[in-house]
Amino acid sequence: MSPFRPLFRNAHLQTVAGAFWQRPFDEEAFPVTATYYQTEPEVRVLVHSQQPSSSHRGTLLLAHGLEGSSEAGYMRSAAHAALTSGFAVHRLNTRGCGGTEALSNTLYHAGLTSDIRFVLEHLRGRTGRPVFLGGFSLGANMVIKLAGELGGAGGDLLAGVIAISTPLDLGACASALNHPRCWLYQRRFLRNMAARLRRRHALMPGLFPLDGLDGVGSVYEFDDRITAPFFGFGNAEGYYGTQSAGLFLDTIAVPTLLIHSKDDPMIPYDVYRHPAFARNPHLRLLMADHGGHVGFLARGARRFWVDEILCQWLAGNNSGAGIVW
Repeated sequence: MSPFRPLFRNAHLQTVAGAFWQRPFDEEAFPVTATYYQTEPEVRVLVHSQQPSSSHRGTLLLAHGLEGSSEAGYMRSAAHAALTSGFAVHRLNTRGCGGTEALSNTLYHAGLTSDIRFVLEHLRGRTGRPVFLGGFSLGANMVIKLAGELGGAGGDLLAGVIAISTPLDLGACASALNHPRCWLYQRRFLRNMAARLRRRHALMPGLFPLDGLDGVGSVYEFDDRITAPFFGFGNAEGYYGTQSAGLFLDTIAVPTLLIHSKDDPMIPYDVYRHPAFARNPHLRLLMADHGGHVGFLARGARRFWVDEILCQWLAGNNSGAGIVW
């Protein structure tokens, strides 16, 4: 796999610039279609799909991060890269995201895998070609958890999984967000999470009460007062202790590549010292010294290193196992 030569060695610059850098995306060459999937009786999710212009080598389903959508820059450039490599791409909006607040009667959480599995099963039933899952940040937690939940049956649905900046331990990541160095990220997450909840409340006040929202000052507090009780986890500890992707690494039975940066400001490096990377032959960890959180902007003409790795991996460079430092 191509080595990463960081454009910036500052983790925060990588993180912020990576979120706002202009990325390639061609809707003329690869027209976008919108499909609404009813995954539960009162839940519909929106998927944006594109087909390659020439050979169809497989299918990639992508999941975005916290308070993101199918229109996030990293989703669009990853889709563009895969399309140019001959893969059909489907960008999933987590329930309530991408302007779909009115289409579901629940919130979402980091371990909610049922919508991804529903869409995955639909896609798998329509093609005889390999189907891959990709996820970024919160979406990475979802796809890793789903692969672990599927266990030995994963190969029936999946050819492989690629996950970028995965919060393997949600509690440790919530603690990291409370550090002063992460105040900008936490403030932005909270602002967006609170605004979305208020929009949901305006649409369905009986389903989405605002009790407990006042005074919330951290993602942990939001999860403790809002997310965890809504889904029956009790509190944040109950939520994090059951939905973290790290709990599911040992049971993954399909080729899985995790990409992470040692300087990620939101995800402590120590959570990647998980013993599953040494004992599960299906896991491969690609660890960069720099890259921030879902940043990985590289020097040279090939700016978006993750997209390059994604294409190499989809093309067949998903063999082997172990840890790559």
